[in-house]
Amino acid sequence: MTQKTRCAAKTQATCRLRTTEGLNVEHVDFEYSRHRILSDVSFRVKPGEIVAVLGPNGSGKSTLFRCLNGILKKKRGTVRLCGENVANSSAETVARKIAYVPQRIEATPLSVFDAVLLGRKPYFTWFAAEKDYEAVERILARLELASFAHRPLDRLSGGEIQKVALARALVQEPDLLLLDEPTSALDLKNQVGVLSMLRETVRERNIMAVLSMHDINIAIRYADRFLLLRQGTVVGDVRQDGLTPEMIEQVYGLPVEIHTSNRDMTFVIERLTP
Repeated sequence: MTQKTRCAAKTQATCRLRTTEGLNVEHVDFEYSRHRILSDVSFRVKPGEIVAVLGPNGSGKSTLFRCLNGILKKKRGTVRLCGENVANSSAETVARKIAYVPQRIEATPLSVFDAVLLGRKPYFTWFAAEKDYEAVERILARLELASFAHRPLDRLSGGEIQKVALARALVQEPDLLLLDEPTSALDLKNQVGVLSMLRETVRERNIMAVLSMHDINIAIRYADRFLLLRQGTVVGDVRQDGLTPEMIEQVYGLPVEIHTSNRDMTFVIERLTP
């Protein structure tokens, strides 16, 4: 093992030990050409926790994700992960700590296996090791993608490409997963399978996941907490028992009702007027 490899392993081990500090977002502002997109956004995420970011189109969800991983430069505010300021971290460190899956994923001639293997790139310099190949094989099997391993991405459906992007994020073994509408192209069976596996992974590895979703009922089933955004401002940061019809109506402009089934499952429906 080279000195560089030993240092990389030491950095990763240190990060794992410090995940008890979680993600701490404080007073984040962002604007495009003096047009405010995010205003004073603050929240925390604990290790082992999934937070769903809810809000209508244009509420700032995607912009928030790109501010969290440093792709966009904040006008104000601080993002700390594992106790470290993300803005002061090297690109290599951020690549090991944070995995980001955007809404739009480019379909290329790259094979599924090679696309997922790119998630291991922060851990090797020139060539992948046997453990990297084994990690890819495990995640492909877990997401039922093994039969697609040698198929080019540009020959997959939108839902299959979305699963490949999630596989690449998971094989990266980050402390924080940022998933922007990760199930938008998936059918109901695959939504349930992917989100169930995501929840298991977050618990097993004691990592964090922040994901944006449009389906509130799916979010309620799998998320631990909800961050509600309206026009770039936090309207609510609550657990399931703190989610109210008034809060949802304030965010979406739609009157709703919250019900609990006889199996103690909570669901939201539109409130119909007589």
